[in-house]
Amino acid sequence: MYEAIRSKSVHSTAAGTTSDFPHRSREEELDIQLAGHLGALLAVTDELRALAPAADLDAAADRLAEQVTRLRAGRAPVRVPVSAGRPGPHPAGLHRRAHTLAGRALVVAASRADTAAAILSAERMDAHSAALEPRELAAH
Repeated sequence: MYEAIRSKSVHSTAAGTTSDFPHRSREEELDIQLAGHLGALLAVTDELRALAPAADLDAAADRLAEQVTRLRAGRAPVRVPVSAGRPGPHPAGLHRRAHTLAGRALVVAASRADTAAAILSAERMDAHSAALEPRELAAH
């Protein structure tokens, strides 16, 4: 048998309206999500730079940091200083993780029509795919 709810919902606000607290627009939510994906990709890129320093990784990290700063309204991402030659995870695993993160960033960038971030994400996906190809071909 059905009984009507007699008390107020726990989801209603004290004032009774939802306009009493700030809301984010869809674009703001996508900016936050894209900045998060690009920030995670930057962290993995910095890990790869620590394992095997390379000019292309340095340039990619700088471009990623620039995009994250733009999306976060001028707040630069926290970066870990790169110290070459330190032991860490296997590079192939990092490249796979970076490829996945770049793919996620590409999806969000495309949905918010952010051409610069979409191009950068696609380039990073290509770079990480290329870094994995010789290893995967040798494994077969």
